[in-house]
Amino acid sequence: MTTTAVAATRTPEERKRFLIRLTLVVAGGMFIDGYVLGIVGTVIGAITTDLHMSVYGEGLIGAAALIGIFAGGPLGGWLADRFGRKPMFTLDLALFVVGSVLQFFVDSSWQLFLVRLLMGVAIGAEYSISWPLMTEFAPARLRGRCLSFAEVAWYIGFVGAFIVGFALTAVDADWRLVLGTSTVPAVILFFGRLGVPESPRWLMSKGRTEEAERIADTWIADRADRADIFEEQQRPGRFGMLFSREHWRSTTFISVFWFCTVTPYFAIATFSASVLARYGLGEDGLVGAIGVNGVALAGVVVACLLIERVGRRMLTIPQQWVCAVVLVVIALWSSAPPVLVLACFLVFAFANAMCTGLTGVYPGEVLPTELRGLGTGFATAVSRVGAAIGTFLFPWSMQDLGPATTMLVAAGICVVGAVVSQVLAPETTGRALTGISTADQD
Repeated sequence: MTTTAVAATRTPEERKRFLIRLTLVVAGGMFIDGYVLGIVGTVIGAITTDLHMSVYGEGLIGAAALIGIFAGGPLGGWLADRFGRKPMFTLDLALFVVGSVLQFFVDSSWQLFLVRLLMGVAIGAEYSISWPLMTEFAPARLRGRCLSFAEVAWYIGFVGAFIVGFALTAVDADWRLVLGTSTVPAVILFFGRLGVPESPRWLMSKGRTEEAERIADTWIADRADRADIFEEQQRPGRFGMLFSREHWRSTTFISVFWFCTVTPYFAIATFSASVLARYGLGEDGLVGAIGVNGVALAGVVVACLLIERVGRRMLTIPQQWVCAVVLVVIALWSSAPPVLVLACFLVFAFANAMCTGLTGVYPGEVLPTELRGLGTGFATAVSRVGAAIGTFLFPWSMQDLGPATTMLVAAGICVVGAVVSQVLAPETTGRALTGISTADQD
């Protein structure tokens, strides 16, 4: 069958449905990530009591998945760049399903740590597999929206985890059952990914031109997007290339920006119920915790809706300065009324989420195909170092250093991210991928 004949069997409506399906199954991976990282915060107290853990053990369990992401991101990216997006896209979910089921059977802190670590490896690989795949199929005019929708799904998963977790703990459900609820969306997503085609850009970069043409002509509607795919060059990608003269700016930007965005959020949001209770907002801070994460969801939805209109930089830089300012206010105004403290946390959550919506967009856009998976994986690892450090040290910092110092440190991290973004963040809205990766090398 010729390429033209294959393409002729796909109507514009079929191509549209394919893009929607791909967007949903990519976003599903981010939903699971948010769910897994959020659900542990709802039962960490019960786990600590049941397994007789110290405050350091509590932080380690909270950070276990994040530590796994540190390893899984680069590994998944290397595998995706070497063997293709398609096989890893499904195998990764299979690994996650196994880890999710094992949560039902853990009976010690080290077993729980290892299982959560395994799940983290799968989640880390998810970033460096699914985001490049989405980037390489999405039309330039919708690429930012498709990728940022994955962040919307992350926050839905995170907020949903708090709701499910607190609902189940309210009826005295065992914490193993609460953690294991992640199995349900994982199994659904696994079957939803079956049959997704290989990335035509990856195929072109490997010299498999005929296959790339067939898939591109079948599923990619815009002629300009198809033409840009055929500009791909056959080049091997190596880890050292991320720090070459051509790519070090892009690597530095996506890594530092992501690190500085997620570190304060993970630290605050994972333990938001106890943090808000510390500031006098209820006995357990539940309403405030759901409020903070719900507002964050609203922030990333706004970013998703605006990204193709106002551009990437407008959603990246100002919000980081806003986060820094409100955290300084919380730190220095120790006698502030609880309602004002809550308002500051809500502003922080909204602004932080808006720029977080770009963490899934930039890595795929600023790096070439041969480095897209590996570079995304590296940035994922760097970001999760920050998230793990924040999650692990946050309980200790609040206890030993005090809330004021803790919030000032978080504000300083936001300032670093804002400065680096101001200097290094490119404007990539609507641009062809090959154009971005070549023009921004100077």
